[in-house]
Amino acid sequence: MNNSPTIIYTWTDEAPALATHAFLPVIRAFAGAAGVEVETRDISLAARILAQFPDVLVDGQPIPDDLTELGGMTEEPEANIIKLPNISASIPQMKACIAELQARGYGLPDYPEAPGNDEEAQTKARFDVAMGSAVNPVLREGNSDRRAPKAVKDFAKANPPRMRAWSRDSRTHVSTMAANDFQHNEKSVTIPAATTVNIEHVASDGTVTVLKESLPLLADEVLDATFMSKSALVDFFREQVKDAKDKDVLFSLHLKATMMKVSDPIIFGHGVEAFYQKAFTNHAATFESLGVDANNGLGDLLSKIADLPEDQRKAIEADIQAAYDEGPGIAMVDSDRGITNLHVPSDVIVDASIPPMIRDSGGMWNAAGELQDTKAIIPDSSYAGIYDAIIKDVQKHGQLDPTTMGSIPNVGLMAQKAEEYGSHDKTFEAVSAGVIRVNAEGDTLIEHSVEPGDIWRACQTRDVSVRNWVELAVRRARATGSPAVFWLDSNRAHDAQLISKVNTYLADHDTHGLDIQILSPVEAMQFSLDRIRRGEDTISVTGNVLRDYLTDLFPILELGTSARMLSIVPLLNGGGLFETGAGGSAPKHVQQFEQEGHLRWDSIGEYMALAASLQHLADQFNNTGARVLADALDTATSDYLTNARLPSRVVHEIDSRGSNFYLTLYWAQALNAQDADAELASRFESVGAALSENEELILSEIEEAQGPEQDLGGYYMLDSELAAAAMRPSKTFNGIIDGI
Repeated sequence: MNNSPTIIYTWTDEAPALATHAFLPVIRAFAGAAGVEVETRDISLAARILAQFPDVLVDGQPIPDDLTELGGMTEEPEANIIKLPNISASIPQMKACIAELQARGYGLPDYPEAPGNDEEAQTKARFDVAMGSAVNPVLREGNSDRRAPKAVKDFAKANPPRMRAWSRDSRTHVSTMAANDFQHNEKSVTIPAATTVNIEHVASDGTVTVLKESLPLLADEVLDATFMSKSALVDFFREQVKDAKDKDVLFSLHLKATMMKVSDPIIFGHGVEAFYQKAFTNHAATFESLGVDANNGLGDLLSKIADLPEDQRKAIEADIQAAYDEGPGIAMVDSDRGITNLHVPSDVIVDASIPPMIRDSGGMWNAAGELQDTKAIIPDSSYAGIYDAIIKDVQKHGQLDPTTMGSIPNVGLMAQKAEEYGSHDKTFEAVSAGVIRVNAEGDTLIEHSVEPGDIWRACQTRDVSVRNWVELAVRRARATGSPAVFWLDSNRAHDAQLISKVNTYLADHDTHGLDIQILSPVEAMQFSLDRIRRGEDTISVTGNVLRDYLTDLFPILELGTSARMLSIVPLLNGGGLFETGAGGSAPKHVQQFEQEGHLRWDSIGEYMALAASLQHLADQFNNTGARVLADALDTATSDYLTNARLPSRVVHEIDSRGSNFYLTLYWAQALNAQDADAELASRFESVGAALSENEELILSEIEEAQGPEQDLGGYYMLDSELAAAAMRPSKTFNGIIDGI
């Protein structure tokens, strides 16, 4: 990495990738004026896949492994990386991306979902490196500081998101397992000295199979292991189908299969089989011959029966219809197209589905396109309680009010893969009855008795990550004056280990005058809700999974979207990672752009991350120009919000490109108005004037580009020329920017 001030800006996927084509030229022009270089690295799903297969690519095709390179950069003190939302790929997304790349001439093999030999197993392992939350554990070499900037919070108070009133008569509720899930089966140990372990399955006949070999553990790190019983899960799902019918509420499953990429698709599959039990029972042999995989959802089933003889296909379809006729209503992802909550696992994202449900008075959309009370099924009780608590709170006290409510920023434990979503590389489905154990040179650290189909997983949390987490929590409490609450449950095995560490490391800091508490997640949720109703802020200090859930839950309720959060990761060695918000709705944005040439992606996350990145550079390199750019960009972002220049959802109204224009205009004007750097003020005087004088022309050129369908040359791998042309349609605007 350069020793000069340098920002690494990431190419990712979907709507953020399109937006980058519009905004990156602006960034380079403005940053260059202050001597700041801007480099890019491609961490899109397509690039991640291709980087794993250099041996099958021909001349001119090799793709560098940018993600691995960035992972190395995070350990360097001068690291300054801006990460946009990327696809956390499920298996259907992985297959779709592979198919697109194959059609583009890349000689990739097919994804071997069920490897039949060692070669296929190795191929699957290479693909799996790119799947799920592959980016996050590599880049997050630090803990998370995520909060709503004042300008964003003020805008939300003045322009609150729509919130439907709750009734005390609402039948919406959370259902979770009472036993035999990950929470209840968890065991945890703190490692006294560095060691190496194997994760092994010992069958009932004594046969030992090594599931994970030579896993290094550091002194003082926490190792957890747990399992979810298949039989208990299946019974639970069948009970919930019946109960949803009895209570006349929608059956709705809430998981995070894109992140918990091994465990949650399996859980999802059992939910699919339970809801469509008649179809899976009556046609088991047919489904097996077709390779139907319930883990991939109803969509997989429907696609695989499409070519069956009509009478056979109709018999299956009749049994699927019977699930709707005889069972409960089901929550819809897209009622217009008949896409249910069980269609594909990548659509089931708990932190993106529960908040809108809370905003919509507890309702989700039924098959008729109407809101209906809902059974929110969250099988694992580890985190279900927080959603149960907030739903019961709004049922009792009424809807939250964004115009008055406080904020819940987060300090999240995630450095060095801490609690990384169940640690995919240490998650296994038991193939037979026996024991799964963690074996340390002959000593068993943790073991569980398992039955076929049980889901076993382990997680690690390193001591250095916890120390830094506690330090960051104290620092944020001191800086804000808000209470900092560690969401830890002494009755949970993992949390009990962390509570001991937190109490030890808090003693290393000056906490005089600070309100720092340790509460169970349910208690912490209620404490925080009581405060935000009074307009008071509370810092949530959480593990990684709760971090992920809360940093979507509360921003969506407070701000209308989690994309407007400022997300900073102070890296352990002094660098900075700046994340730009959430990308869960990005696919719908792309779909609209392809159909109507209108992109509604709001780049405010990019604006805020860039300002924080420039400020970090200014501090690191004592670069006055970078500081001036950062301050001016903060002013521009505030003007952007105050003047409501956010993208509209409606074609021929302002879209992402128009929003970028206004941010650029306000940025140039703020640079011209400041007196800390006369050279920059002078340089941007003409830029601001040109943008202002040509406002109508530029907006008309952008508006004229809307309406027609857009060919981007691909979905997972955009054609860079086509995408650039689509996202930079104003020759006038381009000329001004390129001339800086």
